[in-house]
Amino acid sequence: MLDARLLPAALCCWMTTLVVIRGGWPVGVVVAVVVSASSVAIWVISRAKAAGVLARGGTGARRHRVWAAVVVAASGLTLGFALSAGWRVHQVDVHPLGDMGERARIEVTVTPSGDPKPLRGRSFDGRQQWVVRAELREYRRGGVHTRGGGAVVVLAGGPGWATLSPGQAITFDARVGRPDRRDLTVAVLRAEGQPAIAGPLPWWQRVAGVVRADLRAAATRALPEEAAGLLPALVVGDTGGLAESVRDEFEIAGLQHLCVVSGANFAIVGTAVLAGARRLTLGPRASVGVAAGAMAMFVVIARPDPSVLRAAAMGAVTLIALLTGRRKQALPALCAAVIGVLLIWPELAVSAGFALSVLATGGLILLAPDWSDRLRDRGWWRLPAELVAVSAAAFTVTLPIMVALTGRVSVVAIAANVLVAPVVAPITVVGALAAAVAWLWLPLAQAVLHLAAPPMWWLLTVGDRAAGLPGAAIDVPGGTAGGIGAAAAALSVVLLIRSRAPIGRPAPGTVRSAASTRPPTRFRSPGRGP
Repeated sequence: MLDARLLPAALCCWMTTLVVIRGGWPVGVVVAVVVSASSVAIWVISRAKAAGVLARGGTGARRHRVWAAVVVAASGLTLGFALSAGWRVHQVDVHPLGDMGERARIEVTVTPSGDPKPLRGRSFDGRQQWVVRAELREYRRGGVHTRGGGAVVVLAGGPGWATLSPGQAITFDARVGRPDRRDLTVAVLRAEGQPAIAGPLPWWQRVAGVVRADLRAAATRALPEEAAGLLPALVVGDTGGLAESVRDEFEIAGLQHLCVVSGANFAIVGTAVLAGARRLTLGPRASVGVAAGAMAMFVVIARPDPSVLRAAAMGAVTLIALLTGRRKQALPALCAAVIGVLLIWPELAVSAGFALSVLATGGLILLAPDWSDRLRDRGWWRLPAELVAVSAAAFTVTLPIMVALTGRVSVVAIAANVLVAPVVAPITVVGALAAAVAWLWLPLAQAVLHLAAPPMWWLLTVGDRAAGLPGAAIDVPGGTAGGIGAAAAALSVVLLIRSRAPIGRPAPGTVRSAASTRPPTRFRSPGRGP
């Protein structure tokens, strides 16, 4: 049973932020006015209906009041997000860089917010091209020195850009260009020449850089070439050594999501840390504190990508639920994570990576349990049923975005994910352990990584064989039209499966509405029986 009271608020906040960022700050004002008027009207109507029910001696008054509270709370959050997103869009619109003419030349100082990403298939004068997302610190033009913030995208070429670390301030000459999409980016900077270091690297980023470098070194010495490049990508999202052939095979086989840090990594690492803390007989508060510290360090090491931020926020909500003794509820945790992340980083509302991460997690919560039960009702064993249900649910809900982005559908994705699922957790645990000990003694990390050789072989073999099958991926219309068509197909599949629920038996994934007349009266502590 899932508590869905936060679901309307999360969806409204997300969609409102997306629409305002795409449409501009006037849209935010319109949304704020409409939401304010609607919430007042809904509250008044609901109170009147509740009073009428009570006057007739009915028992549905509480249901009306609860639904009204849910709607009004969602409306209040939506109002705040509309105004906040509108203000952020207005700041981008009036940013000084936006007033410069195209190709204006400036000297700029920025702080990268993530690792440089190679632009595949694009080079200039034989140099690899890189894209770097960064935060603007200051710029100079014609002797005028201006300080200011704002998100920028840097397009650059040359070896000096490949080794940049997040948090390392750099200075370079660039020409200003306008962003090609509305995502709260104030400008696109086309760098001229190589960057110069403009400030010290924060200590936590130095630690993260050492850990990532030591893990790569240990993997290179302990594993074959392809496995050595893939393991850091699986564990901490470090794709610097990932072979292009492996990248292409994983994309065809539908395994590319394994090369980014997601909620699965946090779940595996958090579970392992909590299990270790309990083995050491630590109390609940100490165990949660240790797990929180491990997750915070994991965010720094893995870099704050959209999926990492969402997974970290959901993990934090789950830890708070553990600490307060409330039963873990996956859907409220996901909704709270979405609201919290968008409150701090509203630009993620238009991020495809963030959408894929949230939708995949939502599919695992809302669809996978029902589908697993249906397979078990037909005689499947529990483990195969769960593996197939999880892979199919994640594939179904993410299909529209993948089609819109790539114009391609991996026919073998579900089967490939089922085959590799048993080895993902062991690889993650072994890799995380190796990363933790590599900075202490590299030979020990190499010895630990030898344990990952068999599962890594299996993972690479499945990716290679699945990608090599005839028709493993088919081309379909992409873009918005293709995404809408894929969404309609995915919804049809979900409804078709849902319509075949056995008569007289409630569907296993039924969502408990907020209008329940019997709210929970107490919460059991974690670790106790149901």
